[in-house]
Amino acid sequence: MIDVAFAQGAGHQSPTGAFLFQIIFLVGIFLVFYLLIIRPQQKQRKKHQEFLASLKKGDKVITSSGIWGTITDIGEQTITLKVDSNARITFTKEAIAGYQPKYEERKEEKSAK
Repeated sequence: MIDVAFAQGAGHQSPTGAFLFQIIFLVGIFLVFYLLIIRPQQKQRKKHQEFLASLKKGDKVITSSGIWGTITDIGEQTITLKVDSNARITFTKEAIAGYQPKYEERKEEKSAK
Protein backbone atom coordinates (compact mmCIF):
# COMPACT_ATOMS: atom_id res chain seq x y z
CA MET A 1 0.00 0.00 0.00
CA ILE A 2 2.85 2.37 0.76
CA ASP A 3 4.39 1.59 -2.66
CA VAL A 4 1.23 2.80 -4.41
CA ALA A 5 1.22 6.08 -2.46
CA PHE A 6 4.84 6.83 -3.40
CA ALA A 7 4.23 5.93 -7.05
CA GLN A 8 1.30 8.33 -7.29
CA GLY A 9 3.25 11.19 -5.71
CA ALA A 10 6.25 10.75 -8.04
CA GLY A 11 4.23 11.44 -11.19
CA HIS A 12 3.00 14.85 -10.02
CA GLN A 13 5.03 17.89 -11.16
CA SER A 14 4.82 21.42 -9.96
CA PRO A 15 3.40 24.00 -12.39
CA THR A 16 6.53 26.17 -12.09
CA GLY A 17 8.73 23.28 -13.32
CA ALA A 18 6.58 22.83 -16.44
CA PHE A 19 6.55 26.57 -17.09
CA LEU A 20 10.33 26.74 -16.71
CA PHE A 21 10.74 23.85 -19.17
CA GLN A 22 8.54 25.65 -21.73
CA ILE A 23 10.55 28.87 -21.39
CA ILE A 24 13.86 27.01 -21.82
CA PHE A 25 12.44 25.15 -24.83
CA LEU A 26 11.26 28.39 -26.52
CA VAL A 27 14.62 30.09 -25.87
CA GLY A 28 16.37 27.06 -27.38
CA ILE A 29 14.19 27.18 -30.50
CA PHE A 30 14.85 30.91 -30.91
CA LEU A 31 18.60 30.33 -30.49
CA VAL A 32 18.63 27.65 -33.20
CA PHE A 33 16.50 29.87 -35.46
CA TYR A 34 18.93 32.76 -34.92
CA LEU A 35 22.04 30.68 -35.59
CA LEU A 36 20.67 28.93 -38.70
CA ILE A 37 18.70 31.70 -40.39
CA ILE A 38 19.10 35.24 -39.04
CA ARG A 39 22.87 35.39 -38.46
CA PRO A 40 23.92 34.00 -41.87
CA GLN A 41 21.56 36.43 -43.62
CA GLN A 42 23.04 39.36 -41.67
CA LYS A 43 26.56 38.29 -42.66
CA GLN A 44 25.54 37.94 -46.30
CA ARG A 45 23.83 41.35 -46.29
CA LYS A 46 26.90 43.00 -44.72
CA LYS A 47 29.21 41.38 -47.29
CA HIS A 48 26.97 42.58 -50.15
CA GLN A 49 26.90 46.14 -48.74
CA GLU A 50 30.71 46.15 -48.58
CA PHE A 51 30.82 44.88 -52.17
CA LEU A 52 28.49 47.67 -53.33
CA ALA A 53 30.57 50.29 -51.51
CA SER A 54 33.76 49.09 -53.26
CA LEU A 55 32.36 49.38 -56.81
CA LYS A 56 33.96 51.92 -59.13
CA LYS A 57 33.74 53.04 -62.75
CA GLY A 58 35.04 50.46 -65.21
CA ASP A 59 34.16 47.41 -63.10
CA LYS A 60 32.46 44.64 -65.06
CA VAL A 61 29.43 43.40 -63.14
CA ILE A 62 26.35 41.24 -63.51
CA THR A 63 22.91 42.20 -62.22
CA SER A 64 20.52 39.98 -60.30
CA SER A 65 18.45 39.68 -63.48
CA GLY A 66 21.46 38.40 -65.45
CA ILE A 67 22.44 41.52 -67.41
CA TRP A 68 26.19 41.90 -67.91
CA GLY A 69 27.70 45.35 -68.21
CA THR A 70 30.45 47.80 -67.36
CA ILE A 71 29.86 50.53 -64.77
CA THR A 72 29.91 53.98 -66.37
CA ASP A 73 28.36 56.06 -63.58
CA ILE A 74 27.74 55.57 -59.86
CA GLY A 75 25.19 57.67 -58.02
CA GLU A 76 23.94 57.70 -54.45
CA GLN A 77 21.31 55.01 -55.06
CA THR A 78 21.86 54.05 -58.71
CA ILE A 79 24.46 52.59 -61.04
CA THR A 80 24.52 53.05 -64.81
CA LEU A 81 25.81 50.12 -66.85
CA LYS A 82 27.04 50.14 -70.42
CA VAL A 83 25.61 46.93 -71.88
CA ASP A 84 26.35 47.57 -75.57
CA SER A 85 28.24 50.15 -77.59
CA ASN A 86 25.26 52.57 -77.51
CA ALA A 87 23.09 51.13 -74.73
CA ARG A 88 23.21 52.26 -71.12
CA ILE A 89 20.83 51.07 -68.40
CA THR A 90 20.39 52.52 -64.91
CA PHE A 91 19.80 50.17 -61.98
CA THR A 92 19.52 50.51 -58.24
CA LYS A 93 22.72 49.52 -56.47
CA GLU A 94 21.03 46.54 -54.82
CA ALA A 95 20.38 45.04 -58.27
CA ILE A 96 24.11 44.40 -58.76
CA ALA A 97 24.76 40.75 -57.85
CA GLY A 98 28.50 40.53 -58.33
CA TYR A 99 31.46 40.84 -60.65
CA GLN A 100 31.47 39.05 -63.97
CA PRO A 101 33.19 35.69 -63.40
CA LYS A 102 36.24 36.22 -65.66
CA TYR A 103 36.61 39.86 -64.53
CA GLU A 104 36.70 38.83 -60.88
CA GLU A 105 39.52 36.33 -61.56
CA ARG A 106 41.56 38.99 -63.39
CA LYS A 107 40.94 41.54 -60.65
CA GLU A 108 42.18 39.08 -58.00
CA GLU A 109 45.31 38.35 -60.08
CA LYS A 110 46.08 42.08 -60.39
CA SER A 111 45.69 42.65 -56.65
CA ALA A 112 48.00 39.70 -55.88
CA LYS A 113 50.86 41.20 -57.96
